[in-house]
Amino acid sequence: MRNILIIGAGKSCSYLIKYLLDNSQSEKLHITIGDLNVDYAKKLVGDHPNTDVIHLDVFNAESRVAAVKKADIVVSMLPARFHVEVAKDCITYKKNMVTASYVSPEMQALDEDAKANNLIFMNEIGVDPGVDHMSAMHVIDRIRDKGGKLILFESFTGGLVAPESDNNLWNYKFTWNPRNVVVAGQGGAAKFLQENQFKYIPYNRLFRRTEFLDVEGYGRFEGYANRDSLKYQKVYGLDHIKTLYRGTIRRVGFSRAWNVFVQLGMTDDSYTIDDSTNMSYRDFVNSFLPYSPTDSVELKFRHALKIDQDDTVWEKFLELDIFNPKKMVGLDKGTPAQILQKILMDSWTLSENDKDMIVMYHKFGYELDGNKYQIDSTMVTLGKDQTYTAMAKTVGLPVAIATLAILNGKIKTPGVQIPITKEVYTPILKELESYDIIFKEYEVPYLGYNPLNA
Repeated sequence: MRNILIIGAGKSCSYLIKYLLDNSQSEKLHITIGDLNVDYAKKLVGDHPNTDVIHLDVFNAESRVAAVKKADIVVSMLPARFHVEVAKDCITYKKNMVTASYVSPEMQALDEDAKANNLIFMNEIGVDPGVDHMSAMHVIDRIRDKGGKLILFESFTGGLVAPESDNNLWNYKFTWNPRNVVVAGQGGAAKFLQENQFKYIPYNRLFRRTEFLDVEGYGRFEGYANRDSLKYQKVYGLDHIKTLYRGTIRRVGFSRAWNVFVQLGMTDDSYTIDDSTNMSYRDFVNSFLPYSPTDSVELKFRHALKIDQDDTVWEKFLELDIFNPKKMVGLDKGTPAQILQKILMDSWTLSENDKDMIVMYHKFGYELDGNKYQIDSTMVTLGKDQTYTAMAKTVGLPVAIATLAILNGKIKTPGVQIPITKEVYTPILKELESYDIIFKEYEVPYLGYNPLNA
């Protein structure tokens, strides 16, 4: 039996573990899952004979090394900052490694050692990053192979609630880490290329510069810019592209409403609120508004943000119950962002029967034989339940497929890498189609830059 070690067994691991267990007999696999909390992993594996679930503290070098030494390949599903120590063990004991996380500078620094030991360290093989890389490069390489020149690339991804579970005015619920939603876009201006010009959107304008996206069968969405759209320009070989834009998908109207929280300062995570333990939701909102001896908090809120009482945006805030004087924050020295997250989790936490949805949208503009063309490519994946979510599916399956492909020698190129080569993306994308992770392509008139972003 060949031993696969999975370190970390969070919510993204359900499909990863299921795939490997389903193939364990035919591929002669034994799966060892190590985590601080073994209960979730035990629930996923049940009484399957080809598994071990062990208590594993990644900071305990002795137990970590012992587990790595027994493995034929290591899958790290830990938070990104914890991968490096595992990766160093993998170099010491000559083990290939797979992660879904972004390549950190510390991980990249291991590239020469990985190559010297003929080891594959596959990173960014989840959904975003991961499926976005593979699906984009699949089309980009195809355009190049027929002599086309890329002049535009836009890419958007969103983790959303499935249509049948979309039952609030924001058309949104937390399907992943709520904190990442609350602090999204902070830390500098969004940067992208538009018709050979560098463009910047500061945080205070980010959610008012959106682009509409129509997905067949699912209606209209909007996209706002990621912080650094140029991160993969060189990696994708797009040094001479005119337009390069990467963004996040939400339902139309979300960004306009979310911008209210930004303008008030409720998404700030840089300072703490005094006596937040004893603060009500209404007190929290009022703390960002001017003092008035006569006007209500609601009136001050609408006046400060120029929101009419018949505006649909106003209904969104009423639905969140943020003006309730009886609901308490209950956080000691909470930051505005932490308190806002607490409030939003009341309304946006998935219920037991809710399902999630992943939406991805690419635009490719290119020149060929003097003419300009555009291909739009879309993918929608729906979750099954709270265990087998769309997020877990689109993260876990690519990780699992890549792990088995490396183990079987189908992926051979060593080094610290991401899935942008034909050797990697061609078989993985093909197998993902059998799990209904399918991209639909449309040839559309070349539109060039979007006027909203010009």
